[in-house]
Amino acid sequence: MSTTQTQSAEQGSHSNYRRSLGTIALTATGLGSIIGSGWLFGAERAAAIAGPAAILAWVIGAVVALTIALTYTELGSMFPKAGGMVRYGQYSHGSLAGYLAAWANWIAIVSVIPGEATASVQYMSSWNFGWAQALYDGKELTGSGVAVASVLLVFYFFLNWFAISLFAKTNTAITVFKVVVPILTASALMMAHFDTSNIKDHGGFTPNGWSAVFSAVALSGIVWAYNGFQSPLNMAGEARNPGKSLPKAVVYSIVIALVIYVALQVAFLMAVPGGKLESAGGWAHLGYNSPLADLAVAWGLNWLALLLYADAFVSPSGTGMIYAATTSRMIQGVQENGHLPKIFGRVDKKTGVPRPALVLNLFIAFLFLAVFRGWGSLAEIVSVATVISYITGPVAVMSLRRLAPDLQRPVKLRIMPVVAPIAMVFGSLVLYWGRWPLTGKVILIMAVGLPVWAWYELRKPWAELKPHLKAGAWMVAYLLVMACVSYMGGTEFGGKGYLAPGWDIVVVAVIGLVFYWWGVRSSWRNPTLLAAEAESLAAIEAEKAAEKAEGKAEGKAEGEAEGEAASGAKCDAGTS
Repeated sequence: MSTTQTQSAEQGSHSNYRRSLGTIALTATGLGSIIGSGWLFGAERAAAIAGPAAILAWVIGAVVALTIALTYTELGSMFPKAGGMVRYGQYSHGSLAGYLAAWANWIAIVSVIPGEATASVQYMSSWNFGWAQALYDGKELTGSGVAVASVLLVFYFFLNWFAISLFAKTNTAITVFKVVVPILTASALMMAHFDTSNIKDHGGFTPNGWSAVFSAVALSGIVWAYNGFQSPLNMAGEARNPGKSLPKAVVYSIVIALVIYVALQVAFLMAVPGGKLESAGGWAHLGYNSPLADLAVAWGLNWLALLLYADAFVSPSGTGMIYAATTSRMIQGVQENGHLPKIFGRVDKKTGVPRPALVLNLFIAFLFLAVFRGWGSLAEIVSVATVISYITGPVAVMSLRRLAPDLQRPVKLRIMPVVAPIAMVFGSLVLYWGRWPLTGKVILIMAVGLPVWAWYELRKPWAELKPHLKAGAWMVAYLLVMACVSYMGGTEFGGKGYLAPGWDIVVVAVIGLVFYWWGVRSSWRNPTLLAAEAESLAAIEAEKAAEKAEGKAEGKAEGEAEGEAASGAKCDAGTS
């Protein structure tokens, strides 16, 4: 397919989107993605790994997410298209790196949808009914639990099927509820019981050491939660003023979520009964099925427990609905990158919804639900896959500054040359903190997607394929090297202990910087970037032409008004 054909087809599909989302709606999208099932389970899971130091894990996670998000806000404002997160690597490095980044990002996001449904059903299992308690066996959903979660997946699907305007109205209302309930929960638990001795006793502030704090960032659902900052970027094709609204939405959603999550973590740590901690043997063995609701019941806050049971549907459902929307835009982006059949790039003209992509994501969500039936197992996979997808942002943003300095950048940070390498180091560290063998398993999942890339790319002539392979080699090498370092790393991170504590962190940081440099230097002006530049130039020219036509129309109107005034003056003079 020629560049011109691809460009025209892409422009045609995007013309069916409705640019109706402002800063508030996009912030609600980001915040609604961040505050999903993570707030229902994240506090307990983070405490189980890091103890009271889980508070710091949420702060570290927010700093990492915000640093990486800054690189993506510039990219999102440059290319305000649906499914933006799966496109940036393709613009800077061509098909191989672009596909690997898109595959990792899609796996991370699409698996959130069944994760949210699983969270709702897991909370339901605490209801005092036999049929409800039979939905979850303490580790994963039972057959009946999977059936109920499947109904929720279909519900998310149909909420997105009809129109983006319905999505925006529904999501904003749900997000308000999702923000109010966590704040109310944290406040109520703090007032009911605030036992500061929980921080000093049972192993102290860091019962499992500082390495556990870092692992909590990667494994407890913290990365899962903050990953929601991507949603406004993936909805960029529907943003009214993406240059201003996208960066604001991303930053606002992360900062607001940080405040809420820290409050919830503090409330959870102080509300756990000391006797419960003593009998369980510490934070790692509490074993709550519905952590916050169980604590509410323990302190006689039955009204709060009922509210939490209701919100266990609203919060995950709101996030599931958002991710069903954003992943459908990602699928369209992958198709326009040239790695899926054309049908998945179709957008319904009446509703502005990419319906075939919605259907594909529903099928994949069912598949994940069948294989991974517990929230914890899904959270771990989502988190590590998310981090792999993060590494392209820092590399792509500086690559495009080198390759296409004249492209319009509504958002351009002067400190980006400093932020980008730091973001690459942060992403590499979180990937390492994910612990072996999980890091190896998720990197293996990345390899599973390569046959799809090969189907579309290996049929091309070698001269055409070679620069894509050369430009993408850094990312393949990066994944292999990180898998080896994870395997050889410290025992506290699941490795064999060949790297001494402290030095392993230094090694990973150096690896991040080396591959950042390689990635930026290996970028090239590939056909996708050239098409994007042509499209941007055409948009600028069209805007200038429209302004010129508007100016002429205003001048003509002013001339006619002046003529009528002069004619009237002559008539008045003749009459007198």
